[in-house]
Amino acid sequence: MIHHKALFLERLGREPAVLVLVVSTEGSVPREAGTWMAVFADAIVGTIGGGHLEYQAIAQARTRLQAAPASADAEPASRYVLGPSLGQCCGGVMTLRFQAFGPSDVQALQMRLGAEFQPLALFGGGHVGHALVQVLSRLPFALTWIDSRDGIFPPTTPLAVICEHSEPVQGAVSSLAPQSRVLIMSFSHAEDLDIVSECLKRQREKNDLPYIGLIGSKTKWATFCHRLEARGFTPSELAHITCPIGLPGIAGKEPEVIAIAVAAQLLLIAGTVKT
Repeated sequence: MIHHKALFLERLGREPAVLVLVVSTEGSVPREAGTWMAVFADAIVGTIGGGHLEYQAIAQARTRLQAAPASADAEPASRYVLGPSLGQCCGGVMTLRFQAFGPSDVQALQMRLGAEFQPLALFGGGHVGHALVQVLSRLPFALTWIDSRDGIFPPTTPLAVICEHSEPVQGAVSSLAPQSRVLIMSFSHAEDLDIVSECLKRQREKNDLPYIGLIGSKTKWATFCHRLEARGFTPSELAHITCPIGLPGIAGKEPEVIAIAVAAQLLLIAGTVKT
């Protein structure tokens, strides 16, 4: 599920909105429970599935926004049958809840909407790293972007991204959130090797990094395997590393193509998309 948390919270810091939440579903429906859409006076962030249902929900949300923009009390949930009356042939049922929020609610909402986000650490501020941040910041990941170089991060980054300078760069591994997914693509093979080594040490001690991905070719990984074995890591430990990264079958070496392939792989592993 694609989230627009950063866009929503950034705008909410300036003006009120009504959050439309899919509370529950029955049968065939366009979106699952937990999906949300934020309705501002002149903008929409997110979607609950489109069609006439969404049109009605937007109208109801704006009525609520005009009537009591400062109130954060939730209205009783509304049940919508997706049949001929709504011009939608899904045939299922969606239950929606409407709740108004204002700038003072940003911090609380950030925690509430972020609870389902999976922690993800991205090591490397190069071209692929920049492309990945643009893609991943709109997906259900709590992203920490790490690099050893000063001035490598852009002046502005998406609201949901935390930038961290770490020297040495592998020193940041010990402080990663439990169950973090890790992407490694620093500016040098030496840094990449040290980061992989620290991730494997943490995995040996805590076993709490479910995905460790290293950018590079099969040849690069073969070289790394020899060096990591010399550092005492076993073949079974090395098998935990994914290299090359990215969903197989997506060709192209452009940063944007790599970013999409990697994001797709992460979503597939996380169970966010189904085959």
